[in-house]
Amino acid sequence: MTMTGNTSLTKPEAIPDWPAPPVQYREPLTIGPLRLSSRFHLAPLAGYTNWPFRLSVREIGGVGLCTSDLVNARAILEGARKTMSLLATDPRERPLFVQIFGAKAEELAAAARWLIDHHLADGIDINMGCPVRKVVKTGGGSALLCDTSGGTVELVRKVVEAVAPVPVTVKMRLGWDDQNWTAPFFARAFEEVGVAAVTIHGRTREQGFSGTVRLEGIRQVVEAVRHIPVFGNGDVRTIMDAARMISVTGCHGIAIGRGALADPWIFRQLDAWVRTGHPGPRPTYHERLQFMRLHLRRLVEWKGDEKYGCIQFRKVATWYCKALRLPKKVQQRLVMLSNLREFEEIIGPYVELGPPPGWTEHEAMGTPVPVPAGPISYW
Repeated sequence: MTMTGNTSLTKPEAIPDWPAPPVQYREPLTIGPLRLSSRFHLAPLAGYTNWPFRLSVREIGGVGLCTSDLVNARAILEGARKTMSLLATDPRERPLFVQIFGAKAEELAAAARWLIDHHLADGIDINMGCPVRKVVKTGGGSALLCDTSGGTVELVRKVVEAVAPVPVTVKMRLGWDDQNWTAPFFARAFEEVGVAAVTIHGRTREQGFSGTVRLEGIRQVVEAVRHIPVFGNGDVRTIMDAARMISVTGCHGIAIGRGALADPWIFRQLDAWVRTGHPGPRPTYHERLQFMRLHLRRLVEWKGDEKYGCIQFRKVATWYCKALRLPKKVQQRLVMLSNLREFEEIIGPYVELGPPPGWTEHEAMGTPVPVPAGPISYW
């Protein structure tokens, strides 16, 4: 469809004084045997980084690696239907790491081996960052950061051995709380048992997703390892955020989760900034509308049912409406969406009208994405 609209209504923006890109980020980076095209990765987010979103983001460009939604290791071994749906993938989104969680080494190792044997992953990521109670109470997620006696390290070693030479990575938080920043210890220990890279979210489990990311904590993890890459994670939504994280922490790459939900073009812009010193053009209003449409259609394809694909779309509809500054009545209809025809009827007028007066691409990048407030919250 050729889209028209009055884009003259957007207000002019000042041209930012972009920071100098880190020269080292132009060099190739590898995780085990995998050479990555970019040092900017899509981080896993429960309920959101399914293959419809991953593939759509990767097609924009600039993504070096995608990691799946977290998946229960035991459910993989049991062949649970919902879990098999979460493992859906597409050759166009490779390389892909699948993130598994659990507390039993044997289950994690067996699930990792099953994923590799069935060609569903190019690498395995172990979740040690999830703060929600239903994961932590079983001993998984952030709870694994509490055992410095050897059990957690042994668990990781067994997963590494189960899939060698396929790379295994770990995504973790700084620790359980501010009195227990165990991530530097674990990063060094994991490297010694063969982990190929770690991603560190700069918050504790106690913080959940509230408060600010502690860049000094990420720095400690970077300094703790000898050779493996460390990816910084948390609160990166703009070029300025990325530049600051790289400068303060010395991280070898950046994993972005919530920032990609608000702005799927952030990877392309970061990659362009690294290569040229300028992020290039921001997405237009119509590009954002088209991405929303593509995301919905792929959710329907993924679910194999129009109704259930639309239900899945409902939880992302609100931030699309905020980014596009769509009226409240549109948001109210989209969060109750039940079919594709209805979607086209709702969105059609805005395709023709174009952006509302005063809308800018920069405004859309600042759209807040709702997140859990603390460790007992749920996505």
